[in-house]
Order: sequence, then structure tokens, then C-alpha cells
Amino acid sequence: MTSISSDLRLVDFATATPSMLQAQVINAIDSANAFLDAMTDTIDNSTSALEDVMTFDHINLALDRSWGILSHLNSVMSNNEIRHVHHELLPKLSAYGTRVGQHQPLFNRYQTIVNDTAFFATLEPARSRAIELALRSFELSGVALPKAEQEKFAAIQSKLSTLSATFSDHVLDATQAFALPLQEEQLAGLTESGLALLADAGEQYKVRQLASGVLTQADIETLPTPYYVASLNIPVYLAIMTHADNCDLRETMYRAYVTRASEFDKHTNAKGESLNNADIMSQILSLREQKAKLLGFDNYAEVSLSTKMADNVAEVEAFLRDLAEQATPTAKQDLAQLQKYAKNHSIDDLQSWDSAYIAEKVKQSEFSLSQEEIRPYFPLPKVIDGLFAIVERLYGIKVQEKSESVSRWHEDVRFYQLFDADDHLLGGFYFDLFARSGKRGGAWMSGFQSRYTYDEQDHQQLPVCFMVGNFTPALAGKPSLLTHDEVLTLFHEFGHGLHHLLTQVTVGDVAGVNGVEWDAVELPSQFMENWAWDAEGIALISSHVETGEPLPKDKLDALLAVKNFQSGMQTLRQIEFALFDLLIHGHSPALDYDGVLATLNTVRNDISIMQTPDYNRFANGFSHIFAGGYAAGYYSYKWAELLSADAFSKFEEDGIFNPATGKAFRESVLSVGGSFPAKTNFENFRGRSASIDALLRHSGFDSSKNINAANAQTTQEAV
Repeated sequence: MTSISSDLRLVDFATATPSMLQAQVINAIDSANAFLDAMTDTIDNSTSALEDVMTFDHINLALDRSWGILSHLNSVMSNNEIRHVHHELLPKLSAYGTRVGQHQPLFNRYQTIVNDTAFFATLEPARSRAIELALRSFELSGVALPKAEQEKFAAIQSKLSTLSATFSDHVLDATQAFALPLQEEQLAGLTESGLALLADAGEQYKVRQLASGVLTQADIETLPTPYYVASLNIPVYLAIMTHADNCDLRETMYRAYVTRASEFDKHTNAKGESLNNADIMSQILSLREQKAKLLGFDNYAEVSLSTKMADNVAEVEAFLRDLAEQATPTAKQDLAQLQKYAKNHSIDDLQSWDSAYIAEKVKQSEFSLSQEEIRPYFPLPKVIDGLFAIVERLYGIKVQEKSESVSRWHEDVRFYQLFDADDHLLGGFYFDLFARSGKRGGAWMSGFQSRYTYDEQDHQQLPVCFMVGNFTPALAGKPSLLTHDEVLTLFHEFGHGLHHLLTQVTVGDVAGVNGVEWDAVELPSQFMENWAWDAEGIALISSHVETGEPLPKDKLDALLAVKNFQSGMQTLRQIEFALFDLLIHGHSPALDYDGVLATLNTVRNDISIMQTPDYNRFANGFSHIFAGGYAAGYYSYKWAELLSADAFSKFEEDGIFNPATGKAFRESVLSVGGSFPAKTNFENFRGRSASIDALLRHSGFDSSKNINAANAQTTQEAV
């Protein structure tokens, strides 16, 4: 288990320059277009049709690879050169993608295969599923449209790809443009780790100010050391919002964060252009509606749901509103608790910028738990080792680090190989876990390379993925020390990673996370979080950074007791986002910016139990739906949480490290990827349809309302 297998086909990031990747993307598109140009309407038989389909899939590997690398670098190492090349290629990629989706001879190949029912029945399930999904994709790409409307569809797709990229740029630029040097009196309450983060941000601030000519070296030398600067990078922002005693500072930070890329944000990009996303949002919604109408749908939400587990908009809305009703009694108790403690800290009128601060005070008082007190017990190396130990017990897999043997895009990145119990190599993955300049916020798993086999050219490749976070970096000679929230994020993304890596499917389009319905793709990730909430799991991932002592029982008990702390308000917040997303995409005619804000206010009035400031422009930074894949699909987090809670309840019944149950989950869900419908995979594991009971119990809502009444409705709706 020492050498790096050629089947991993790892990237040499040292030579992966933007210009080289650009040339590779263009060459790959040209090769694929040449194949399409040569394709005629004549098809000999189903066998030759399948051969053409598989050959074309193989040709597209080069494009998937080169564009995948460039997109990844644009997310984790963004600079002007990478961004320029990335954006310059978007119209070309969009035009190519539209051409494929509307290419009649290629479409005819797929139809020929399906229409030959005897031949189609002989195909392996993964291949037949991939073909069925491809036919649906053709329909959603406008293959049946008249020529003039196909051209209109292509123009819409191209414009949408550019607008989404610009939206994302504006959020990143607005986040990084904010810097607030702090005075001594503003630092009260901040923890040692928080101050270290602010000092590190201060050093970065000096470098930027010097490079831009705003400050001279002489100016820099007059600044105090350490020099504390507040930024909107998540670790810094959360450190202030959770611990800063200065209410004015918290409000300043909150206002800056929730007005990013809005009409209140006066920052500009390198070209001097406004970062306001308002017009981009209305353009995106208008174009999505036009696309929906061309395809024969009433609105874009219907387009989105046509590829998901949920059947229609009404079903999703009913699911969300019912869950909100279940959560509201608990949420009101949560708010009352915060308001009580706010008064104890001389805050008579609890505001949005106070909630995290007061919540931390409640945890310290009610549960004797402080995130800062437990942070030393979760040093990242120990958490990672424990995570690997947990999945070894569950699935019989083993992880080996090989960071120094491979090329990486940044010195902080780590690389690992994943092996089965018999030392058979399954795949490889990268961790890029720390916040830094030029890196998109949030956390995600990118299934860069799928498991895939093409016997005609003796081509085999193993799955490889990138798992990315924005955790607090190592500071003051200590390893990165995680909050428990960050631990949960790592487990979540690793759950996605296992879904990608443990697949046994070799048809790329349905291997790993590919082809999995969007509202089920969060099942393995949310499922994995459960082991970071279990006493036995926590014992494996925790030890004090200096003494090596395990998490003391009183802190463990407090951590487990706090699991459902504020769960009602947090659930309502997620439902607020999901319902807003669903409604703006389900509205026809498409909403302008004022309509978007009005819809958000209506949803808040319906769902939220705490007043939101009028200036809050959360939607302007809602990258999930305007620059990601979650448009009319943000509800997927709660939908999949129902599935995940119910799946984990099987482990609760059998034992959370029961190897037979772990084997069953691996074989029924993780190994099969998108080769069967998610509903089938879930029921194969659970032996029945999904139930809402476990979700309500795990969230602490089981006594809020009559579960049986909710279950009767939601079981039917959920799957």
C-alpha cells in the first residue's frame, strides 16, 4: 500500500496553468464537436448505437477533466488570471453543452437503444439507468424544440452560465473587500483563538495595503503588533459574533455580512464595477423562467423538480410548511430562552447580531459548555484520525496519507488513498480545509473524477474527489483546533466523499454522486454527522491538544445535551431559505429585485419568529441558488435530513458500529450511486418507505405536536 496507482490518474498541479487548461478545454471541445459533426442519422442497430454512445462518453472525459481542474482552482485559488480564463470559457462550454443536448443524431442513438426493448433489457442496470437519465436530459435541453427556439434556448443557457459566475465573483469580492481595524476597547470578550485569528487577518491586511500602495512600509511599521483586523471570512466573523462583548461591533459585522453584494455594499471589483447582485438576480430569474416556458413548464421550479424525488411544488411546499409547524413550538421556547438571557446581559431588545453571542452565554450557563473550552479537545489531526477509525469500523475501509508523494495546489492540502479491507485500492481524496484569501467560502465535496471503465481502450480510472472547508487554520504553533460545528462540517463533507469513493458502478454518469436525485444527495453526508454526536464516536475524535486527555465526562455530557439547543430556530431558518427559494422560482411572471425582497419578507412573516432588520439582503449572497445547483432545490437539505435520520435509526436499533448494518448501508446506498432511483436504494436498506418519526425525534420536536398525524401525511410526501 505504498505506491500511487496510475488508475488514480492524479493531476500535476505544478504544470496545470490557466493557459494550459484553457488549451486543453478548447481541444477537448473541438474533438467532441468533430465526433458530433461526423455522426449521421443512419444507425445500423442497437449495438452500434450503444457503441457510439460509449465512444462519445469516453471522448468527453478529457473535457470533464480539464474543466474540472480549472473550476476547482477558481474556487480554491482564485486570482485574476484563473478567473479570466474560467469566465472566458463559459460561453464556449455552454454552447457545447447545448449542442450536445440538442444533437438529433446523438439523441436518436439513445432512442434506438431504448426502443429495442429486448436489447435494452440485456443491459446492466447502471447502463440502462444512465441511458434513461440521458434521454431526460435531452428533453430538458430542448432537443424537441424548433430550430429557432433551440437557438433561443442556447442563448439563455450561455447567459445564465455567465451571470451565475459573476454572482459568485461578487460575493467573493465583497467578502474579501471588507476589513475593519479594531481598537483595544472592541476586543473585550474575544477568546485567545479569536484574537489569534484577528491578528493573522491583520498581517494579511498589512500585506494587501502595502501591495496596493494604500500604505507605505513606514506606515506599516507604525502600526501596533499584534494588529487586530476584523474580516468577513467565516472563522473571523463567527469568532466576533459569538464572543465579542461590544454590541456595536457585532452589529457592524452583521450589517456588513448581510449586505454583501447588495445596493448597500459600496465596494467595487478590480475593474471599478459595482458588486451589487440585484440586477443579476432578476436577470437569472427571468432567464430561468424563459427556459421553463420554452420547455413547456409553467415555471422554473417545475423544471427543477422534474429531476428530483419530490413530485411537484405543492408537495415540497406542504412538506416545508408542515415541518415549520412542527418546529415552531420548540422555536418559540428557544427564543424565549435567548430573550431571558439577553436581559441578564443588559440587552432588552434581542437583535439578529445578538443571537450567537447570547446563545453562547446560554450554553455556558445552562450546559456548562463553551465552544472555546472544548476546541482544544478537537485538534484537527486527532479528528481526522478518529474519522478514519470510525469509517474503518463501519465499512471495513482503510485510509493512508500520501501527501508528500503527490502534486498539490497549496501546501496546506493533504492527499489520501482509500483501501478496502483486503488492501484493494478504492480511490483517492484531497483535504483542503483552511480559510485563506482567494478561496470561496463554505464547505463542499467536488467529485472531480468518477469511477469509470472503458474496455474498448483498456481505460480504467478510480474515483478521486476534493473535500474543501474553511476552518480555523493552525495558529501559534498549535494544530488547527476545531469547534464542534466544524467537526460536523468535516463529517458531512466526508459523507459526500464516501458516496463518491465507495461506488462500485463503472458507468461514469451514474457512479458515485452522479445521477443521484438532488434531494437525496445529502443523505450520506447528513447521515455521517451522527457519529460526531455519539459518545463512542466522540471518544475516537477527541483528545486535548496538549495533554492528550479525552474529553472529560462533564464536557461530553454537556456537548450531547446541547445537540438540540436552538434546533427549533435553526430548523425555521433552513425552512425560510428553502421556502423562499421554492417560491421565487415557482412564480410567474419572473420576479424583479423588489419582488424577490417582497417574497423574502412574506416568507419571514410566515415562518420566522424573530424580526429581521430591513436592510438584511441575505438573498444577494445566496450562492446556493444563484450560482450553485440548488435553484428550487434548497429544500433538499431538510428532505434528505428526513431520509438520513430514518437511515441512522436503523443503526440506533442495531448498534451504531454494527458491521452488518454498515455493510448493508454501504451496499444499498453508497456502492450503487445513481444506478437506481434513490427511493429504491433507501427502501432496500431500510426495508420500508421513509418515516418522519426519527427526524422529529432527533430534532427534539417529538412532543411538539401529534407525530402520527404528521407521519401519515409526510411519509407519503417524502418518498
